[in-house]
Amino acid sequence: MIVPPDGTGMITITELAPGPAGGATLLVGPSLGTAVASLWGAAAALMGERYRVLGWDLPGHGASSPASGPFSLAELADAVLDAVGSPFHYAGVSVAGAVGLHLALTGDPRVLSTAVVCSGAKLGTRESWQERAALVREQGIGPLVEGSRERWFSDRTRSERPEVVEALLTELQGMDAASYAYLCEALGEHDVRSRLSGISIPTLALCGGDDVVCPPELMAEVADGVRDGRLVVVPEVGHLAPAEDPEATVAALEAQALGAEK
Repeated sequence: MIVPPDGTGMITITELAPGPAGGATLLVGPSLGTAVASLWGAAAALMGERYRVLGWDLPGHGASSPASGPFSLAELADAVLDAVGSPFHYAGVSVAGAVGLHLALTGDPRVLSTAVVCSGAKLGTRESWQERAALVREQGIGPLVEGSRERWFSDRTRSERPEVVEALLTELQGMDAASYAYLCEALGEHDVRSRLSGISIPTLALCGGDDVVCPPELMAEVADGVRDGRLVVVPEVGHLAPAEDPEATVAALEAQALGAEK
């Protein structure tokens, strides 16, 4: 556990799978409104024999303490780097995917590769994020739950994996509202489209074919904009790929990590 820059609160790193002795490390991060252990648990279990899988939680989410003030995604990236001493591969969903782009832009040699999962170089508009932040500050997380059911999950996931849907939506209601609002405001300022060409490490843009938040064309912008990018679209998956289809997510991530190690 480490203390990031002023305002970000405490970011907690959790070991999701121990991995083999001397094996590579994969650091994973969650989407807004989710805890890393819940979102990535099934995928981490599939990778545990080959990789040490660590997860970090957003401020006020999962195991991390609430934020005490505003922060940027670049500051969250710096906090993540401060928390992990050894080289690692990275994969983050949505807001944590955006943090992954900021990690890559630091040029820190510890970041071996990055997977931007269901995310983008710019997400939504500043105005829409400010509106959501104001709503949460006034009414809490509750009004977001049913909308998240539609935004987060594909029809197939809602039909075939209802237990995953309900568990993540229940967990959403327990997130710290103030931290959630600060994250919305940080997302409103996120725009690295003009800087993508400065990313040289292997970068996977992984998206769900049915993601209405970050559709494939948004992810293609990332894959095409970086120097060494690759786009993978997982059919019949929405915005939370590691929970909706952990097997396909793991297959794409392992191909990415193996390629980066050659």
